Amino acid sequence: MSVVTSPKVAEIGRGRMDDGKLLSKEEREEFMSMFPQLIRDLTEIPEYRDMDDTNRWLARVMHYNVPHGKRNRGLATALAYRYLAKELTDENVKLSYVLGWCVEILQAYFLVADDIMDESQTRRGRPCWYKVDDLGDNAFNDAILLESNLYMLLKKYFRNKDYYADLVDVMHDVNHKTIYGQSLDTRTGMEKKLETYTMDRYAAIVKYKTCFYSFYLPVRLGMAMVGMNDPDVLQQVRTVTLEMGHFFQVQDDYLDCFGDPAVTGKIGTDIQDSKCSWLFVVASQKCTPEQKKYLWENYGQNDPEKIARVKKLYIELEMPQTFSLYEEQTYNLICTHIRQMSEKLPKQLFYDMVNKIYKRSV
Repeated sequence: MSVVTSPKVAEIGRGRMDDGKLLSKEEREEFMSMFPQLIRDLTEIPEYRDMDDTNRWLARVMHYNVPHGKRNRGLATALAYRYLAKELTDENVKLSYVLGWCVEILQAYFLVADDIMDESQTRRGRPCWYKVDDLGDNAFNDAILLESNLYMLLKKYFRNKDYYADLVDVMHDVNHKTIYGQSLDTRTGMEKKLETYTMDRYAAIVKYKTCFYSFYLPVRLGMAMVGMNDPDVLQQVRTVTLEMGHFFQVQDDYLDCFGDPAVTGKIGTDIQDSKCSWLFVVASQKCTPEQKKYLWENYGQNDPEKIARVKKLYIELEMPQTFSLYEEQTYNLICTHIRQMSEKLPKQLFYDMVNKIYKRSV
């Protein structure tokens, strides 16, 4: 679908794009400085003093899996509070950092489990956690360990806040939706019924597996902190953030195949894992009957020669050019939708978020 947008609309909000940062250097340092304290909070609980071995293990799990990514979701949570709050206080800025780290812990829990199911090799430029010390499937318990402890942090820092129940409800809801998306993604790849790999199925997987926790959750948590609960405003936020999430996942699918592992920090496995990816779905639509037969014969096979055949066909079908056009059109469309949002919302927050991912290479 062709989207025509005024160049002025597309330029709105690009002011912070050059530095590519959601917060200032000082703010990011403050955010990072909270992490050691949170580990102490979790490993020095008096009730668990007889679990020293597990406390030490938890600290190792968190140090390895939580702080080494781009931290965009956590930083976006803190950014959302800064934009939404009518008056900033030191205490609430600190609490927004805690919430941000809870989102990062949630993501780490998803990634540890996801890497096991996808049999991935690297994550963030290092061996996946299940590959460390031959942990294997035992790392699933570490994923659960991460999830359970984010709720311990919510309880410690927010139980006396009038919005505590809202935070827990939102976190549970998004966690539940993401697990549903992961289930559909995993079963789709296992069943390998390529005729079911439609754009509708792709959109459902992406919506639940990626969009809610990656883009909706950070803003929704910030809204909970400031007591913003207008249903119409919440719906607008949901709509725009889910659009960003879909955009982000399409980029991820492209980078899985055509990205540089030295930059992305991971080796792509979507082709051999028979993933219902944007590249496969769109390529199937563009194929001649002969090309489609060739694609289906080689897709989902853990064979270097067949993987190379799929990538070669993607290039013949001009998928890089198709992606580039999609990226530009979708960015412009999202910017248009941000411009149309309620004046009750700080639109620059959403421009900052979409600019952070526009034209990304990692």
